[in-house]
Amino acid sequence: MKQVPQETVVQAISLLKQGKSVREVEGSTGLSKSTVGRLRKTHCFGLGKPKGGRCKILSAADERYCVRQVTKNRMSSAANVAKELEKDIGRKVSAVTVRRTLRKAGLGAIEKPKKPLLSAKNIRKRLSWCMAHKDWTIDDWKRVIWSDETKIDRFNSDGRTWAWIRSGESLKSHHVKMTVKHGGGSIMLWSTITYAGVGWMCKINGNMDQKLYKEVLEDELERTIEFSIDKLELERHQAIFQHDNDPKHTSKLVEEYLKEQSYSILEWPAQSPVLNPIESMWSLLKRRLNDHETAPKGMNELYERVTKVWYNLMKPEECQKVIESMPKRIKQCIKNKGRWTDY
Repeated sequence: MKQVPQETVVQAISLLKQGKSVREVEGSTGLSKSTVGRLRKTHCFGLGKPKGGRCKILSAADERYCVRQVTKNRMSSAANVAKELEKDIGRKVSAVTVRRTLRKAGLGAIEKPKKPLLSAKNIRKRLSWCMAHKDWTIDDWKRVIWSDETKIDRFNSDGRTWAWIRSGESLKSHHVKMTVKHGGGSIMLWSTITYAGVGWMCKINGNMDQKLYKEVLEDELERTIEFSIDKLELERHQAIFQHDNDPKHTSKLVEEYLKEQSYSILEWPAQSPVLNPIESMWSLLKRRLNDHETAPKGMNELYERVTKVWYNLMKPEECQKVIESMPKRIKQCIKNKGRWTDY
């Protein structure tokens, strides 16, 4: 039998230990299949048999790179991660492969929720507010009359975006689609919710200034307060009114009116709609409006649909459920250090 050069034997053993198959080593070294098999048996004890099927496209390092791109570098598109990886390793990688790798690492795609833009000052004040109210009981929250405005479109629009997030991970800035509050739209509405149910609603024609807002408070808020304190068996002075820091809400005209009426006002942190349970009721209202198979023919029909759903389909139990979520909202906001929550 022909003597095999020592360097060829060393090369064959090295290739086998790298995970190469007998056929691959045979082709690389020129050794016979039986010789390579003997070397594998005598020098690579404990080495498992090569697995069949396709080779892994990505190495462990490549997989870590993919995870790092979405968790550290905040890249949200699997296609973009694949392009960056291709530049590094010099071979084609599909977005499907990247998605599979990210899921394997415990990451999942979510639609980026729209959240208000938060400055460092907003975050500090929000956290401070939550700390000040973390010990409020459900009975305390029952006393609050929650108010807000919302826009209802005649035709619903979506515009969804997505991000990757680990299971149980808190929302970070790259997980959300930030928005800045602004007016406009098909119809604008103002209303309230209480623990007794939804409050009176009004449609806002044009831009609501401080004078119009004062009129709304004189009519819709007053009726809502009378209704809710009767249902909840509260004294008038026990009711607490909540509204945000919109300039018309904090104007001298409105502040003087609220003071004259002896309203107790709940101090509110800026850019914090997620802490207001009425936002959940607005979302529910819009989902129920979308149950109609056809769009309203005009603005009058849209408003008719809105009032029908608001007064007939929005149940007191639903208002109670979202108001009872206040301790959880506050707890989560504190946990996230004043940043975004899941609400």
